[in-house]
Amino acid sequence: MDISDFYDTFFEEAEELLADMERLLLDLDVDDPDVEELNAIFRAAHSIKGGAGTFGFTVLQETTHLLENLLDHTRRGELTLRRDIVDTFLETKDMLHDQLNAYRNGSEPDAEAFERISRVLQQMALDELGQGGAAADVPAVVTPEPAATTPAPSVESPESAEAGKGATQRLSITLTNVNDKDRNLLVDELEHFGVIASQSGDAARYQVVLDSAESQDDIEAVLCFIIEPEQLSIQAEAVVPAEAVAPAEASADTTVREPMAETPVPSSEPAPASAETSVAEAPAVPSDKASSKPSAKSGGKNAKGSESSTIRVPVDKVDQIINLVGELIITQSMLEQTASDLDIVSHGPLVNGMNLLQRNARDLQESVMSIRMMPMDYVFSRFPRLVRDLAAKLGKDVELITEGKSTELDKSLIERIIDPLTHLVRNSLDHGLESPERREAAGKSPTGHLTLSAQHQGGNILIEVIDDGAGLNRDRILAKARSNGLAVTDTMSDDDVWQLIFAPGFSTAEQVSDVSGRGVGMDVVKRNIQAMGGHVEILSKPNQGTTTRIVLPLTLAILDGMSIRCGGETFLLPLNAVLESLQPQPDDIYSMAGDDQLLKVRDEYLPIIALHHALDVANARTELTEAIAVIVQGEGRRYALLVDDLIGQQQVVVKNLETNYRKVPGISAATILGDGSVALILDIADLHRLDRRKSQQRHEAKRQHLQEVSLV
Repeated sequence: MDISDFYDTFFEEAEELLADMERLLLDLDVDDPDVEELNAIFRAAHSIKGGAGTFGFTVLQETTHLLENLLDHTRRGELTLRRDIVDTFLETKDMLHDQLNAYRNGSEPDAEAFERISRVLQQMALDELGQGGAAADVPAVVTPEPAATTPAPSVESPESAEAGKGATQRLSITLTNVNDKDRNLLVDELEHFGVIASQSGDAARYQVVLDSAESQDDIEAVLCFIIEPEQLSIQAEAVVPAEAVAPAEASADTTVREPMAETPVPSSEPAPASAETSVAEAPAVPSDKASSKPSAKSGGKNAKGSESSTIRVPVDKVDQIINLVGELIITQSMLEQTASDLDIVSHGPLVNGMNLLQRNARDLQESVMSIRMMPMDYVFSRFPRLVRDLAAKLGKDVELITEGKSTELDKSLIERIIDPLTHLVRNSLDHGLESPERREAAGKSPTGHLTLSAQHQGGNILIEVIDDGAGLNRDRILAKARSNGLAVTDTMSDDDVWQLIFAPGFSTAEQVSDVSGRGVGMDVVKRNIQAMGGHVEILSKPNQGTTTRIVLPLTLAILDGMSIRCGGETFLLPLNAVLESLQPQPDDIYSMAGDDQLLKVRDEYLPIIALHHALDVANARTELTEAIAVIVQGEGRRYALLVDDLIGQQQVVVKNLETNYRKVPGISAATILGDGSVALILDIADLHRLDRRKSQQRHEAKRQHLQEVSLV
């Protein structure tokens, strides 16, 4: 078996560990650091180092080794944390991420960047731990050539160095239910750790006795990249003289490993999180240091239970299942429509069976769709680092608050929402929140608050970016809009004024910086949100702050819609866009300049969109009072959509129209109805723009016709 087959597993788990490491570093209180958080950070680095050594990723292993040693001194209380030290640890984490990506892409990491971060970490070890021979304890910088690299001495405390001399232990390693190929690979790997004294057994239970100076954690981290934790048990039997394993050490590879720091005993620390190296049969030693953090798995039975409750599945397989379920729903709808014409008395069992099929199909659909749902924590977890770094750069004191992290959203949407949210967060930090001096002068706390929240609202998800800053300046926005040549008036509502900031090239920043000021970003945010079927709203009060609200559908694959008829065509309206329906009365219809008309609904005047005009539908009702007005909402505005009939509500499978045909104005997607016909799903906001263009074209055609008549 080629060990490179396990690369993807290592890369995924290392990514998760780096994310956990960053989160824990950001949560650290430098004045009173939590010991369990320090232990969890150390274990994350330790696990990455073990896996990197196994796969021969030397640069990644050496960098992590330097970081791990400093973290070890930190958790022992020998290195006092400061903000600049945490910044260096975060910078190292970023470097590890870059190195990981380089190996993932089949290339070597940047040698200059590796040397620079190595020097930084070495200098930190000298400055912070600078005792007599500190310089000798710092590992030399290595180049990314694994075969020619000489192992560097590790940065160790005097106690661990003293205990590590000649401390070779005899380990009894038991492999349970491991096939021959994996077992041979594991035995080959164990030979790199020391001398195999004996080995015996069969596929059900195979025992290897190993004399090694390596820690149990290192060995477990390597083996558990190949087998499951519950298939492995390691017990320390005795300490043997160092000379017994000298030949093995002489022939071992150049991987940097650490000697045991203490007399070997069954490990009481949690296993490394990424490699999931819990030992099922090793007795757990009770300890006050048992981590309760999610990132620090507790080992033993807990880790085994966690492992058995999850499974990694490629996204394309999930998408394939969703597509098949979508086709099943379409087929079920066809059968249901056919069965609805049957006599329930003579075909009772068939009708009952169809009703049962409908319920089961709906349950199956909801279950499959839930597989693609991911918690918003996947998005929110990216922002503590961004807020911390950007606030420090801007000289502001900002506290980030996240709410609704467990709220779920479709994976396809959750990945596309990251960039728009990043723009909004940067905008709030730069433009919204004031400096500590200005906040105190305004009677506020010097610490600004930025809140990211998510919650379900009907069939939508509501995501808000809230700051308690100065709020939007209406006069300043209007002045900037006029200078940009936008058509604005002083009588515009606040909502319309706030929407001006989404205009292309619009920025109220006094000077251009690398944070903002170029007028690029907010218009992209709006376009991206609209492309996902959502809209953006802004609420702001002077000196109280600004709330930017994003409303998105939970998924783009399934749609609850209202079927409508216009002429001989059937269309679908997204149900979350439908507010109400009514019969227009002549007294409620008002004509404006040109062909524009408004419908008065409870003291609110709504633009009328005649569907047959916008989409050129033949044989439709043209009299406004004979049609049905459906009050709909799109991009934060309300409209009165005129249709012939309301058919009913149904859930449909969305088919991308652009992929299968082309972009159609006023149409967002398509679906297949129960009778096999195709129905178009309307895009309310785009439909209004299309109707306005056609109205202007008709008005211009009439004007030209009148001019021609007058000339005659």
